Amino acid sequence: MTATLVPPPQARPRRPARSRGGWFGSLLLRLHFYAGLLVGPFILVAATSGALYAIAPTLDELFYGHELHAPATATSLSLAEQIIAAETYAGEGAVLTAVRPAPEPGDTTRVMFAGDDLGASESRAVFVDPGTGEIRGDLTAYGTSGSLPVRTWISNLHRNLHLGEPGRLYSELAASWLAIIVLAGAVLWVHRIRKARVKRELVMPAVRRGGYRRLFSWHASVGIWVLLGALMLSATGITWSTYAGANVSALRAAIGGATPVLQTDLSGAEAAPDEHAAHHGGAARMPTGEANPATFEAVLAIARRINVDTGEVEIKPPAASGQAWTVTEIKRSFPTQADAVAIDGATMQVVSRVDFAQFPLLAKLARWGIDLHMGVLFGWVNQLALLFIAVGIGTLVVLGYAMWWTGGNKRWGSAPARGGLRAAPWWGVLSVVAIAGLIGWWLPLVGYPLIAFVVIDVLLGLRTRIRAC
Repeated sequence: MTATLVPPPQARPRRPARSRGGWFGSLLLRLHFYAGLLVGPFILVAATSGALYAIAPTLDELFYGHELHAPATATSLSLAEQIIAAETYAGEGAVLTAVRPAPEPGDTTRVMFAGDDLGASESRAVFVDPGTGEIRGDLTAYGTSGSLPVRTWISNLHRNLHLGEPGRLYSELAASWLAIIVLAGAVLWVHRIRKARVKRELVMPAVRRGGYRRLFSWHASVGIWVLLGALMLSATGITWSTYAGANVSALRAAIGGATPVLQTDLSGAEAAPDEHAAHHGGAARMPTGEANPATFEAVLAIARRINVDTGEVEIKPPAASGQAWTVTEIKRSFPTQADAVAIDGATMQVVSRVDFAQFPLLAKLARWGIDLHMGVLFGWVNQLALLFIAVGIGTLVVLGYAMWWTGGNKRWGSAPARGGLRAAPWWGVLSVVAIAGLIGWWLPLVGYPLIAFVVIDVLLGLRTRIRAC
């Protein structure tokens, strides 16, 4: 009789552990792990700089209160007189590009000039006391938001790490992956809370626990509290990006959700709007000739009869011969006022107007989303909420690395079990490939890193097999 040799239990080949969430849960867990591990540093930098940017409007008030405000007086100089005072101060040769009248009593008028020593999208802002004509300050302002030096420095740190256009790829990478990581984590959270015996630890941090379990509880609970805010920041951040942002703009135009444009060319051509100019700057326009200070006051009076009814406005002279003057509402807090009017300086006739009330819904949502992202839509409440979300996102990244360090799988640096996709049915594999391809095409800085993740995963699998031989 031939004996059947049965290998001892410890010698039998081990099958990959299957996730209790099935193949899809196992796949999401691995995606969440690798994406967080490799993209985490970019998200952490974006969150840290974003936390600073959230309070930047308040910092402007703190650092530049003298320039932004002046004692309120019963009477004030005409706008033309204020502009003349600023031009006298700026000196001969200064080219006037825009004027922002004092929006409220106690505020200053901002008269903006171009200069050869200024960078792209920068202008020289001279602050004038409307009551006395006193010059309260002379600072460099940036973009349509008119942000002052401290806020501009923080903005450029958040947007491109002060590396110029190449640096914008970091923020696009962070914004593109943030939503994917968060959504994968949310699905995993739902599965966990359905199975967990102590559900409270997935909603509120388990401060009395220790080690990995305590870290996991903090990671899960903080993640669910900042979920919606993180998705909002990701979606609005993508609209600023180089590659994915172009796809978003093309889609909006295709479905009729583009922002209406103001016709400034007197020959009938239109200038494309830039909703993000407040954050990444809008080039200071250079008039072809000297702008008459009295004309600023005249076009503002006409605009107020048409559709401009807020104190926060910007008046711009023609950027070139054959173009119109423009008066634009720049009030970005809610309720938003973004009406604009173009006026022919020769005839003083209105040649074009846009009204925020007539914007397509998608254009309004884009405007509100951008202003929400910048912390200006709801004032200090908006800024405080953004600060909380940014700190929460940064905390999630740090906790994720701490969990990896302590070894949730009992071994430092270990990844979740492989083999999720191999266990999937054919339709599951096709669905994953199709969805990944679509997202990678729409968000290029998701597509290329995703390929890198797959390559890394395959290489790690090969290494494991070689060591097992």
